[in-house]
Amino acid sequence: MTRIKICGIAEPLGFDSVVAAGVDWLGFVFFPASPRAVTPGQAAALSARHAGGPGRVGLFVDPVDADIEAALAALPLDVLQIHASAARAAAIRERFGVPVWRAIGVASRADLPSAREPVDGVLIDAKAPKGATRPGGNAATFDWSLLDGWRAPLPWLLAGGLTPDNVATAIRATGAPAVDLSSGVESAPGVKDPALIATFVAAVRATGRAQVTGAIG
Repeated sequence: MTRIKICGIAEPLGFDSVVAAGVDWLGFVFFPASPRAVTPGQAAALSARHAGGPGRVGLFVDPVDADIEAALAALPLDVLQIHASAARAAAIRERFGVPVWRAIGVASRADLPSAREPVDGVLIDAKAPKGATRPGGNAATFDWSLLDGWRAPLPWLLAGGLTPDNVATAIRATGAPAVDLSSGVESAPGVKDPALIATFVAAVRATGRAQVTGAIG
């Protein structure tokens, strides 16, 4: 089945709702410019609300090692989602020994990775619009037809403007083995809506198995 990550968990109701919905991963944003940003201590307190359940993903934008060290000292993270160059993402993976997904903004087919990188997966997102203050989480989709015929060189997730209304179409169009969203299930920036979460998860599950190989671990 297509796997699900819901990112930007910043408050207890959102955390509890994502756990109850049975998603595969939940994400904590360690990037101060985001309206969904949390501190390592806040993320640890949220994570402690439920042992087990979804994998915990920490999102970082051009981090220094100290940023990641602080998060890992506060709570276990199953994956580091890195907005940085391929070389920097690979160095972080080597330094911390935690699986790394590198986020890649896409505006044209040339932006898609064509060769395997020394990371564990890639997140294919819409390239941030001009003037944006953050590289992702901008509620923007991209042209999914850019993925026609693309052979993913490593496991991947689809992101970028996904909502309960468009995710089934996105999966059918791209064959994405996993999907990631944040603002698409919010009632306000940083405030997750339990009903929207449930609707989104149901829409994904209803699409059945992913149409292409490349499931992310």
